[in-house]
Amino acid sequence: MQLIKAIVRPNKVDEVKEALEKTGVTGMTVTEVRGHGQQKGHTAIYRGKEYAVSLLPKMQIETVVDDSAVDTTIRAIVGAARTGEIGDGRVYVTPVMQSYKIRTGEREQ
Repeated sequence: MQLIKAIVRPNKVDEVKEALEKTGVTGMTVTEVRGHGQQKGHTAIYRGKEYAVSLLPKMQIETVVDDSAVDTTIRAIVGAARTGEIGDGRVYVTPVMQSYKIRTGEREQ
C-alpha cells in the first residue's frame, strides 16, 4: 500500500475528486492547508495597507492505494490539478506498512 498526498489549488479539489473516483479510489481525506513553494506568495492590500501573503491557501488530498494503482492514481491527480502555472502543487508517495480499522481492530496489509 502507498499513501498518496497531493497539495493542490483549492479550485481544483472537485476535479481531482472526480478523477480519483473514476480510477476506483473509494476513500480520501481533504484538508485545508497553507504553504508555499516556488510560488512564494504575493502582496495584498487590506484597509489601505499593503502586506505580504507568504503562506497561500492550498488543499491537501490524501488517499491510500494498492501498489498496483499508484501510477494510475498519480496520473489522475496530475491531469485534473494541472493548470500549467507555478503553484499547481505537488504529489508525494509514501509506503504504508500496515493499517487498522478502528471499528473492528482488523489489520490490513
